Amino acid sequence: MPKRNDIQTILVIGSGPILIGQGTEFDYSGAQACKVLRTQGYRIVLVNSNPATIMTDPEFADVTYIEPLTPEICELIIAQERPDALLPTVGGQTALNLALALHERGTLDRYGVELIGASLESIRLAEDRLLFKQAMDEIGLASAHSEQVSTVEGAVKAAVGIGYPVLVRPSFTLGGSGGGVAYDEGQLRTIAERGLKFSPVQTVLVEQSVLGWKEYELELMRDGYGNFVVVCSIENLDPMGVHTGDSITVAPVQTLTDKELQRLRSMSRAIIDRVGLATGGANVQFAVNPVDGQVIVIEMNPRVSRSSALASKATGFPIAKIAALVAVGFTLDEIPNDITRETPASFEPSLDYVVVKIPRWNFEKFAGVDPTLGPQMKAVGEVMAIGRTFPEALQKGLRSLDIGVLGFGARMDSTSPQALQIPTAQRLYQVAAAINAGMPLAEVAANTGFDPWFVQQMAQVIAIQQRVLQLAEERPGMKPPPPLRWPAWMRVTSASSSGTALGTRTWPSCWACQKQPSGHNARRWGSCPVTIAWTPARRNLKRLRLISIPPTNKMTKRRSANGPRWSSWGAGQTASGRVSSLTIAVCMPATRWKSSATRPSWLTATQRRSARIMTRLTGCTSSR
Repeated sequence: MPKRNDIQTILVIGSGPILIGQGTEFDYSGAQACKVLRTQGYRIVLVNSNPATIMTDPEFADVTYIEPLTPEICELIIAQERPDALLPTVGGQTALNLALALHERGTLDRYGVELIGASLESIRLAEDRLLFKQAMDEIGLASAHSEQVSTVEGAVKAAVGIGYPVLVRPSFTLGGSGGGVAYDEGQLRTIAERGLKFSPVQTVLVEQSVLGWKEYELELMRDGYGNFVVVCSIENLDPMGVHTGDSITVAPVQTLTDKELQRLRSMSRAIIDRVGLATGGANVQFAVNPVDGQVIVIEMNPRVSRSSALASKATGFPIAKIAALVAVGFTLDEIPNDITRETPASFEPSLDYVVVKIPRWNFEKFAGVDPTLGPQMKAVGEVMAIGRTFPEALQKGLRSLDIGVLGFGARMDSTSPQALQIPTAQRLYQVAAAINAGMPLAEVAANTGFDPWFVQQMAQVIAIQQRVLQLAEERPGMKPPPPLRWPAWMRVTSASSSGTALGTRTWPSCWACQKQPSGHNARRWGSCPVTIAWTPARRNLKRLRLISIPPTNKMTKRRSANGPRWSSWGAGQTASGRVSSLTIAVCMPATRWKSSATRPSWLTATQRRSARIMTRLTGCTSSR
């Protein structure tokens, strides 16, 4: 189906100021949508109150308004620009609420503006907690027992019938703003009063608590013909009770069988059909009882969500871009995949790797804030890491947080079984300490609510760490080097220094213990149990190799057009120490320098990082 030609000008509403729960993810989505719609020949009118965004750059829209996001201001803009359509699904909750307000004021009907991407009915149905629960009951899907109220006294009365603890969820809010878990009437009154203030329609849902259940979400895409794909499945490491934005999440889902995942997929299809999502992206969240597998529907977002940016980067499927295209008439089978450039967007992405998202908190900047994590999002940022396995992605993510943590187990916070039950920003490090201290894995999983599979994966990381430290202790005097200390062999030395010059090249010392050989023809590396073969080759191999070869006392020097070259292995051309058969070979480009004064550094940044990692693994410090 070709694009719609009856639409010429499209009004795009941004998400406004960057807040906790509504950050730069929607700037990313809005910029993608504006960019692709302009390439299709549409005139884009953008309104956003935040000038410090990418989407407000001049090249993303034909006309950009930096104005307050209020119905009054937007009506003036509509009267001035006369757009044919309004796209509210890439601006977060702010854009949806503003679109509803414009409809209620009669602005859209007065100026003939069509709402594309999501209908008014689907927005109301998905965002109004009571209407959504009724819709789920109609299609036979279970949801938590709940009651919608508009007063604090009504919330107290509802909690008596449901039973404590209860979850308070304000309507038409993002990031769980104003919500919380109440364990008694005093807490309920405080949370309900706050939730009623946060809700633009002054209603909250008092809901049965499902604390401890496993949480999953599916990112979906649908076009005007009903074609439907699951872009990405995401699993929360933390159980229900912690907001998705505050939880470590993993994609794709790791702990469900294919049958269970297909069941969630079918339920998601039924939900968007009932809600009436016209086109575009959506997000559906489920809670699964780890005991009996019972599934209940938590909520659905009929728009590009905060998780959409994560799913887009994790899969290479640009959700915001494709959502904008299907909103103007394209079908999924007409849109090429940006990664393969051959298959259409109607093919679901298939991941052969693991993606881990880890939130970051800055509680030190918010004095007096309760550091306990709950239904209201408190994270100010997040990192995403990709690895072949969950432990690899987890390690990369922790290092990327830039808080001085080098990986899982690098920070061993004191812990107890009671502390593991409280979700905080430190709980992951407390889990590492508990596993390291020998707490049974089943007990760790029971106290945290983590799936036992994840706990087992974390235990493998701790086991490797303990083994490395044990090997270091077995070698007297060997201690891991301090961080960021470069071995001396990484610096080029002149012929007059301790190194032995070979023509215009310098004989390297042992990368681990820094000891120099006794001379040109020395075949021994002293007492260091780790040896190195230095191979300046003709091509830049750019890879650190670990090669196990038989010990030998020979090292063959050959000449070539590019000067001396050292071969580290091969028939009759091996290089190794006399003590160990482990040889670490660093391959480098063979470069001839005119003089030692103009000699550049031997190592690239990648090779320096690799060498530092190997130094830490062996912990050889015999000459330091």
